[in-house]
Amino acid sequence: MIIREITNKTGEILLSQPRFLHVLIGPRQVGKSTAAKQIAEQTQLPCVIATADSPQPVGPEWIESNWNRALALSTDKQPALLIFDELQKAQGWSEVIKLLWDEIKDSKKVPLRVLLLGSSALLLQAGLTESLAGRFLLHQFPHWSYLEMKRGFGVTLDEYVYFGGYPGAAELRHTEELWRDYIQNSLIETTLSRDILQLQKVAKPALLRSLFFSSVSHPAEIVSYNKLMGELYEAGNASTLINYLQLLASAFLVQGVKKYPSAPSRNTTPKIITLNNALVSACSPRSFSEARKDSRWWGRLVENLMGAHILSSLNSTLYQVSYFRQKVRGKDLEVDFVIHRPNQLWGIEVSTSKVHSLQGLEYFSSRHTGVKPVYIGADRIEEVLSEPAVNLLG
Repeated sequence: MIIREITNKTGEILLSQPRFLHVLIGPRQVGKSTAAKQIAEQTQLPCVIATADSPQPVGPEWIESNWNRALALSTDKQPALLIFDELQKAQGWSEVIKLLWDEIKDSKKVPLRVLLLGSSALLLQAGLTESLAGRFLLHQFPHWSYLEMKRGFGVTLDEYVYFGGYPGAAELRHTEELWRDYIQNSLIETTLSRDILQLQKVAKPALLRSLFFSSVSHPAEIVSYNKLMGELYEAGNASTLINYLQLLASAFLVQGVKKYPSAPSRNTTPKIITLNNALVSACSPRSFSEARKDSRWWGRLVENLMGAHILSSLNSTLYQVSYFRQKVRGKDLEVDFVIHRPNQLWGIEVSTSKVHSLQGLEYFSSRHTGVKPVYIGADRIEEVLSEPAVNLLG
């Protein structure tokens, strides 16, 4: 049984901070439910685990029933642990949790430790900020890192670049047809149909689906909304695409990175980062060996992977991630990723080729005060992926 570091950390905080609800969010199929069970075993508290991930929607009475079951297990000497999985799918969940939690949170000995799990950041956080402000601590549960996949399943660096970081699919990577089927049906279709379309008011579901598949065909590419609209199954406008891209990001699928410096208009050309390379490869006609031989495509996969690594491991409240591109004397000069926080700026260039121009990074550094340039060549990729992205910043 593999226990992730984030699992141990979450369990420790849950025990040490009893006067908060604890919320664990992250993508599908990265082990959130398994982690919750491991936390229950580590704490050795009497436990109730209930999941709202069912074909039929559950309501407030389901939440209250499980809450009372957990309360019945608590004693004066020992609290009980209550775990709600996929809670964002329960109707009216935030209001009910607020009422129930407010009844016990100020007790001399809080009788429950409560852990809430969800795979839709947008839906879960909406309920948290609207009804539960000041009552919870948020724990981010990301896709599996290169080191976790290497240690847990013997995945090589090249395999991680292509097959990504879904632990449930790791053993299938040697039979690519089965692996591709698992990613497409158990992950992509489930996330689109159950985590987004069933829970959000999407006026054009075919457009959302088409946007996803178009996006993953452009890993780490700067793609205008006009170009995306030309590729999509159903007509839409830039504003609709921006909103749908945010929905895809909330489900940990695809994120649009903005240009630096950020423009006041929302209609800026994004750099498309797919948050797990498995989603790219499963939707691409290229096999592992074919992708490895295609140097241009492989470079895209590596750059996308680095972008996903940066986005998942940097604290988004402290650091902003963007890209830079400017036409100079008729030539587009680019920096793959720009990381910025007040009074600090980093320019990051990623390359798998032996010869790579750094004109974009040099130009960017010359035009902005205090830039720390970072170059990640082929010989540094494994090293960088083996550490938190914050280590890049020195």
